[in-house]
Amino acid sequence: MPPTIFDRSPVEQPSEQSTDDTRTDRTETTTCPECDGHVVVRGDQTHCEDCGLVVDEDRIDRGPEWRAFDAAERDEKSRVGSPTTTMMHDRGLSTTIDWRDKDGYGGTLSNRKRRQFQRLRTWDERFRTRDSSDRNLKHALGELERMGAALDVPDSAEETASVIYRRALEDGLLPGRSIEGMATAALHAAIRQAGVPRSLEELATVSRIDYLEAARSYRYLVRELELPMAPPDPLEYVPRYASTLGLSNETERRAHELLKSGMEAGLHSGKHPVGLAAAALYAASRLTEETLTQDAVSEAADVSNVTIRNRYQELLEHEITTSEPSAAD
Repeated sequence: MPPTIFDRSPVEQPSEQSTDDTRTDRTETTTCPECDGHVVVRGDQTHCEDCGLVVDEDRIDRGPEWRAFDAAERDEKSRVGSPTTTMMHDRGLSTTIDWRDKDGYGGTLSNRKRRQFQRLRTWDERFRTRDSSDRNLKHALGELERMGAALDVPDSAEETASVIYRRALEDGLLPGRSIEGMATAALHAAIRQAGVPRSLEELATVSRIDYLEAARSYRYLVRELELPMAPPDPLEYVPRYASTLGLSNETERRAHELLKSGMEAGLHSGKHPVGLAAAALYAASRLTEETLTQDAVSEAADVSNVTIRNRYQELLEHEITTSEPSAAD
């Protein structure tokens, strides 16, 4: 008798274009504990093909419930703790006992438990900073994070500053120098390498040391570690101060042209980059007939009016000199 349309073939052939899920559901043959028959595993259930005994069900899926399309996304979604970072003295590998005296359900701990956890916090802090180097590094990294947050420094620059400070600590450059001074110097070196428009004067305002000590520490750090430092670029400060002063795009573009032309002529040699950027913005505002006073530029850039006037005259004289031949032609 020919089979009807309701009959199924005894063996189902898998399709050629099977997905990853069907590959993972391939049968795994073991022995049934009741009849010694074949045991198959399909999905989250394990049963015997001969007697139908369910050996195991609701198996734990130890894989993630999310999908990742590249290595960076997979690492970002991984729930195995915080990633290691150089901004912590132990690189984030140690444990931390929370300061709140709460249990897992949010309830308040008893007096005996509170005293116990206070002792645990004390010993945990002692184990995390076992010697003077760890205490030094912990204090310095805290200063780096505080100054970086005050100046809105990118996280990448803070990480670079922590690496520079670790190098100075390993090379024995810290004895005889203050922690705050070397931390400020490391942050300034990282800012210079990253091209972030922050001057040493701005760092000194948020640091716990004055400008002279910060400058001495920076020169000492760069010399001893032989850090590759390019000369400061005044062009990096133009967009920042133009945005602070609310200038138009035309004025910013004109200031960029003035400053670039002056730098090609060597006017920036031995000059402060912030003063040159401020003078270029003031000169550009005069050329574009935009209302801008020297006092406003001085307050925004934190430079004196005398500096702005001197650099402003140099830039305009160079502009007039370079434009005269073309006018004569």
